Amino acid sequence: MATHRYCPLCARELVETPVEGLLRRTCSDIACGYVFWDNPLPVVAGIVEYDGTVLLARNQAWPEGTFGLITGFVERGEDPRDAVAREIREEVDLQAEQITLVGAYGFPRKNELIIAYHVVASGTIRLNHELAELKPVPIPELQGWSSATGLAVTDWLRSRQSR
Repeated sequence: MATHRYCPLCARELVETPVEGLLRRTCSDIACGYVFWDNPLPVVAGIVEYDGTVLLARNQAWPEGTFGLITGFVERGEDPRDAVAREIREEVDLQAEQITLVGAYGFPRKNELIIAYHVVASGTIRLNHELAELKPVPIPELQGWSSATGLAVTDWLRSRQSR
């Protein structure tokens, strides 16, 4: 449950109340009626195929040896397909040539909904300030992992085998 303590409308304390079958934080002033829904944030993830590899990225804030897909938040009014292309352009300076939906995956630990795409990209790689390094993994050596974006990688690999 979220840690919000006060109502953003009237500043009264929020309390846990059953709403539509779930405990939600609501304003203690019933007349106010505020409900903090705490819905997950939409995030896009790119399985970036580049020159026969999939690019795994290490964020500056992550420990050495920790890699994941290129990800980012969907901006207000932005189509998720455009968001994944934008994130790839911003983070590694590549152009998305083909974008195919892989699936949607819950990431409860961060309260996010990950919308994953396979993206065939071209251009010359240039890392932005967010990334410490890239790890190009040859597609035959790529393996998924047990949560969030790793599940998308597993599903994408399976879909390639069934073709």
